[in-house]
Amino acid sequence: MSTAALKPSAKISAQGETAHRSREGSPWTGMWAVILKEMADHLSSTRIFILNTLILLAAVGTVFAATQQISQTVSQDEFLYLRLLTTARQPLPAFVALLAFFIPLISIALTFDAVNGEFSRRTMSRILAQPIYRDALLMGKFLASLFTLALVCTAIWLLIFGLGILRLGVAPGTEEVGRALLFLLATIFYGGIWLALAMVFSVLFRQTATAALASIAVWLFFTVFWGMISGFLAQTLSPVQIGLPQEILAQASMEQTLSRLSPNTLYAESMVALLQPQVRSLGILLPTQLDGAILGSPLPLAQSILLIWPQMTGLIAGSILLFALAYVLFQRQEIRA
Repeated sequence: MSTAALKPSAKISAQGETAHRSREGSPWTGMWAVILKEMADHLSSTRIFILNTLILLAAVGTVFAATQQISQTVSQDEFLYLRLLTTARQPLPAFVALLAFFIPLISIALTFDAVNGEFSRRTMSRILAQPIYRDALLMGKFLASLFTLALVCTAIWLLIFGLGILRLGVAPGTEEVGRALLFLLATIFYGGIWLALAMVFSVLFRQTATAALASIAVWLFFTVFWGMISGFLAQTLSPVQIGLPQEILAQASMEQTLSRLSPNTLYAESMVALLQPQVRSLGILLPTQLDGAILGSPLPLAQSILLIWPQMTGLIAGSILLFALAYVLFQRQEIRA
């Protein structure tokens, strides 16, 4: 992108840009130029190369360990390829557990300096002096990070299935591919929340180190502490006084509702329903829900989609709300040359 210089006294306000936009054309002018430029920077950056190498080694290691364990049940297991993602063998955990750990780190690494990095390099005013508006700049940076994350996740997904075919000697079924594709989609949406969160801190803080630490602190809060906090809040808001089943059920329901405020919980429940087809409920399972059901029989894919629809909606809504917050904060900033 061109970097034409401005006068030292020049400043770019949101009001002035709006008036300029009305004369020049679409607010999304230049968005694809930003997307292509940012994706090229992401794919060639050292930090993304290091994280991608770690997750690639983890994928290869877990697949080889899982195939050694499930190779004896090739003719008996209907969802053999789903077991590649969920089977753990010491000392390696299941691949889905490693993915839930690495995806937030990759997402934060992609966007923690998306906005404040331009300020630190003193290039923000020069970029906005071109026919590239704030809307296009922020949306382009977010979409570039999301496309990069989707590209990385898709490549690893294809690698796992390719290694599975080589190691097991059988092709995956239609049901397995459908569930695995939805799992890939849920993973991208899960990463989208952390992309948007890191972008909020990138707009809020001018120091890139502060934005990175704040993003990681929020991730650690939801990963380590929110489960304990939700249990304590459930005991406070819905105490068990006499010990009646209704009280115990109400407290468990309250704890589950509070835990679902965490994107980690929403993603974990989506993984459970998609990768374990025999799961029939993500909440408290009552005996009446098992009427007519054959225990251990898998649910059809359509029923599993209905089961995780609230979780998927929550992941998408969280990404949109956080991006909207970053957008509002960025529009209110005054940018000086």
